[in-house]
Amino acid sequence: MRPVRAVAIAIALLHPIGAQAQRLADDPRVAQSLRLVQVWLEAQRAYDHVPGLSFAIVRDQQIVLSGGYGYADVAQRKPATASTIYSICSISKLFTSVATLQLRDAGKLRLDDPVARHLPWFRIKQSFPEREDITVEGLLTHASGLPRESDWPYWTGPDFPFPTHEQIVEKIVEQETLYPAEQYFQYSNLGLSLAGEIVATESGMSYAEYVTKNILVPLGLTSTTPEMPEAERGKRLAVGYGKLGRGTERAPLNFFQVRGIAPAAGYASTADDLARFAMWQFRQLTTNGHDVLKANTLREMHRPHFVDPSWNTTYGLGFAVWRSGEKTFVGHGGSCPGYQTYLLLKPDERIAAVAMTNAVDGNARNFAQRIYDIMSPAILAASKDTATPKAKAVDPAITAVMGTYEGTFGGETAVIPWDGSIATVGLPSQDPMRGLTKWRRTDTHTYRRVRDDGELGESLRFELGADGRAAAYWLFSNRYGRSSQAPAIP
Repeated sequence: MRPVRAVAIAIALLHPIGAQAQRLADDPRVAQSLRLVQVWLEAQRAYDHVPGLSFAIVRDQQIVLSGGYGYADVAQRKPATASTIYSICSISKLFTSVATLQLRDAGKLRLDDPVARHLPWFRIKQSFPEREDITVEGLLTHASGLPRESDWPYWTGPDFPFPTHEQIVEKIVEQETLYPAEQYFQYSNLGLSLAGEIVATESGMSYAEYVTKNILVPLGLTSTTPEMPEAERGKRLAVGYGKLGRGTERAPLNFFQVRGIAPAAGYASTADDLARFAMWQFRQLTTNGHDVLKANTLREMHRPHFVDPSWNTTYGLGFAVWRSGEKTFVGHGGSCPGYQTYLLLKPDERIAAVAMTNAVDGNARNFAQRIYDIMSPAILAASKDTATPKAKAVDPAITAVMGTYEGTFGGETAVIPWDGSIATVGLPSQDPMRGLTKWRRTDTHTYRRVRDDGELGESLRFELGADGRAAAYWLFSNRYGRSSQAPAIP
């Protein structure tokens, strides 16, 4: 059975932040989209057996909504919230890349510098000695030709023995390049770890000291650390859980620290802090600011700097850059033992989505992408209006039928207010907007499906119980009762 009590607690912790965010959240188009996000996130997390999920939705300088569902710690029944700390693993690469570009702008290095100019111990075996040197830019774009990892078994459980700086140096002379520099894309944790080593060398500080002083503190990211915070174990740090496998139970994984690989995969953060990181980027781009990083440098990081010959992969400086339909996104994901997270930004719309899970296969990228898909049309429409339409109270007849009902052959169907009437969406769903069905009321408790051409289709009739709430609905002569496990629609 789903932990309904924990879900109810988590729902109580959902919150728009600030007066401007509240005004945006009150727009009826935004409000109905937020309701769909909440219903879908709660159900999808439960059906995927993800222990905990935290998220945030950003519009420019506003956190429109952030919160959590499920458990940060299953054994302790500790709810996941927007302030729960997760490993963000490879999202760490964004902070390392910002640090590298800060030093570039300060004249400490050039992007076309050979890595060995800054790290004399970087003496990897060159499989293609006739080709160009590996450069700093190649590290940030994953076009260096380096192997994916330092030669240590740190993705192997149960202890995940990440190497120290000294161990990375020890092994680098035994490793070989995989491809010629600048020829192919090869994602490389080794490469970004070397970028972090360059940051330390050229700044004269430890890597952790530099990024804390020059990025995390200036941006007010008080819950973000360049290494997994052991002091938060049993407190705000979510417990990480393993893969689902063939069953429905996930085992907790051992606590780990990333040590020498920290610049590539060590950071921990919260949904609210990653939202603030996104807000800083939007602020820089719209004001041409110089806060932490020049606006043009940030634009440079967001642009593709390497395109794989297959054209399947484009990469900026640290940032993944991709197209979905006619839209271009930037961001990064993170997958570490027990955690999967994602940060997605649409810079020209100033909309961002954050999704964080404490499951190794938590599908965070899909959570973040679907949050964006649901929210962006409503946010953009609301932002175009000079006066925000005041949200109307939901019609009592619609309130009576709102809820989650049993599905035909498993799953559920959620009924939510939509455009003055109702919409239904099947749960679970990998793409809730595609599965959204709109209905028009034709009688007090009867609705007809609105076809894509605007014509009306089949009827949906609700059966009310003694308490005045719908106990079931009838569709195609079949009855579907209200779910006894799902929480109330917010």
